[in-house]
Amino acid sequence: MRIGRNDPCPCGSGLKYKKCCLSKNLNNSQNTKDIYLKRYQIRLKSEKEIEGIAEAGRIAVATLDMIEERIQPGITTEEINTIVHEFTLKHGAVPAPLHYRGFPKSVCVSVNDVICHGIPGERHLKEGDIVNVDVTPILNGYYADCSKTFFVGEPDPDTAKIVAVAASCLKAGMEQARAGNRIGDIGWAIQGVAEPQGCSVVREFVGHGVGLEFHEAPQVAHYGKKGEGIVLVPGMVFTIEPMINLGRRNLRILDDNWTAVTADGSLSAQFEQTILITENGCRSLTPFPL
Repeated sequence: MRIGRNDPCPCGSGLKYKKCCLSKNLNNSQNTKDIYLKRYQIRLKSEKEIEGIAEAGRIAVATLDMIEERIQPGITTEEINTIVHEFTLKHGAVPAPLHYRGFPKSVCVSVNDVICHGIPGERHLKEGDIVNVDVTPILNGYYADCSKTFFVGEPDPDTAKIVAVAASCLKAGMEQARAGNRIGDIGWAIQGVAEPQGCSVVREFVGHGVGLEFHEAPQVAHYGKKGEGIVLVPGMVFTIEPMINLGRRNLRILDDNWTAVTADGSLSAQFEQTILITENGCRSLTPFPL
């Protein structure tokens, strides 16, 4: 007889199965790694692989810390690309975005109404802008992916709001990322932060598995229903990267076939971290304060 995740746990604890032995049964199964690979194409990571991803993550976070000090009115997005590229190489890594599926630069730089995949160029940042910098170094074959949205000068109330909401959305999603929960719980939590504040969640782009490749299974939507989706188990490594718009969630892609912008011209902000599901919750492999 199949036990539902909301049924009483058969161990007699009085708790629901999902809050008691569900994750224990998955964690203790010798076949979990094989099952997740065969059923979902999800590669649960070994301790060695986790450490390799964490090493790449340290470079990713150091890159964001470094570039934050350089962002100021007048700098071009191309200059940001050059600084990130040289910093990555200096630390023994290579930038994953460069030439990935034809992407022409080493970093995504997304300004104001650009949701994601902004291509660096001659655009000068100006006072009051917001800019997301998304970096993915490859170190010894391991990938780590993270991004932050920065203020250029002093923010006005709208820019301050959207950046704060986006950071809170990532934090809420990470709080749901624990063994025994499901992927839908992450998106549900993100919607629960953004939408009551009049913001919207972009649905066309998702978080993703990462570590041995740039993009792996599973896809992690930033919207969803609580209790739906794949059960999270220790060893899963994926990004959570909610893209939050100040206006409507609709978008359009520019003629470069990469740059996604808000359809209504409203501001968009994003924060991203690479996380590991552990026995007791999640561990960020690209940790920075939210």
